[in-house]
Amino acid sequence: MIRNRFQSGMTMLTGLFLLAVLFAILLYALTPETPAARGPLLLASFIAILIGSLLCILFVLRWLLRPYHQLVGEAQRASVARQIPKSQDEAEFVLETFQSVVAQLQEQRKELERLSAEARERANSAEKFSERIVASLPSGLIAFDAAGRSMAINTPGRTLLEVDGRALGESYEQLLGRHAELSVMVGDCLKTGTVYRRTEIEAAGTNGKLRRLGATVAPIDLPPERGPRGALCLLTDITEVTELREQVALKNNLESLGEMSAGLAHEFKNAIATLQGYAQLLQSMDLNDNAQVAAGSLLNEVRNLSSMVTAFLNFARPQPLQLEEVSLSELIADCAAELPVKSVVEVDPSLAVRADERMLRLALLNLMRNGAEANPDGCVFVSAAREDGSVVIQVRDTGPGISAGDLQKIFIPFFTTKAKGHGIGLALTHRIITQHGGTLTAANFTEGGAVFTIKLNHG
Repeated sequence: MIRNRFQSGMTMLTGLFLLAVLFAILLYALTPETPAARGPLLLASFIAILIGSLLCILFVLRWLLRPYHQLVGEAQRASVARQIPKSQDEAEFVLETFQSVVAQLQEQRKELERLSAEARERANSAEKFSERIVASLPSGLIAFDAAGRSMAINTPGRTLLEVDGRALGESYEQLLGRHAELSVMVGDCLKTGTVYRRTEIEAAGTNGKLRRLGATVAPIDLPPERGPRGALCLLTDITEVTELREQVALKNNLESLGEMSAGLAHEFKNAIATLQGYAQLLQSMDLNDNAQVAAGSLLNEVRNLSSMVTAFLNFARPQPLQLEEVSLSELIADCAAELPVKSVVEVDPSLAVRADERMLRLALLNLMRNGAEANPDGCVFVSAAREDGSVVIQVRDTGPGISAGDLQKIFIPFFTTKAKGHGIGLALTHRIITQHGGTLTAANFTEGGAVFTIKLNHG
């Protein structure tokens, strides 16, 4: 706007100056050509033009200095606001004022840089703190973006999924390829926002051992560049907790069943003894061949029934343990020698436990005979080793394995899948191991067959 006004003023002055010059030229032309007449006229024109030029120059200088005077006024007001001592020289005063303003701007810039550095430091500290929290979680944590690719995975998560550092950036289908149930849960969460809380799933490790995981899957909000919604998966290994819970429930049920039925079994045993006496009496009589065969068959069935009741009584009313130092290598070798199939034994010769040798032998024989009966043409594998202060014994067969529905029932008395079985062997074996303060679990091996795992306290 100032520039436009200046240009307008200059144009007007220039026009007036040109008009004055033109007027002087016209007067000069119309005046008679005599020195006496033209001399005063030329002098007057020269003076008028000089005065006009001076006025134009003053006017131009005033226009040129007007921004400077405005600058001085602004500097004076700034000096009053900031209490800057006024210099005698206006130019020096303006320079000092602007130096002060520049210094204050530099101070403010430095303050902004300091605040920005503090903000970055706080952001970095918060990010590192969040990373430490994620890394310190005992549960596995896996985060997926909207496209289903992994954004973060902590060390427990890598351990549970058995993946390496290249897991970042992989799709959930690829990352959870061996955990189909968990993959379906993550896919549902990404597509529909479905939330899964404390869901129990089974996962098979690379060693073939089945584990039980507690999984929580929930949607999470993401930055705009990552997509509208991702998924957060929390995993916890609850294998031991689940097994302990099942062991406690089974132990309580078996104890109640044993206490309730011990008296009944005793009465059965008395009746069976009477039947056995009558069967032996029939055999001593002078009977024909058919009667003798029938009496012999009756006696065999009575003896089998007596053996079953005796085994049930041993289960219902366990005898006190007689603990002693037992060499596992010798005990397992003796049991393997009684098997009708090939056996492979891997036991440290120095491995020993404090146990009742007679009862532990019975438990191991039951498990090894079951393995032999599962596949008469196969093999039974027995191993024992120290693990975390305990002794772990595994008995594995090459049979068809145990159905998922039967895995929860095989330790219940009288439950059997064998045509001629009584359903007491595994229940009694479980009772013996729990009497020793240990645990007995059953699972299916990934390469086929069933595997029974005994865990006893060492020494």
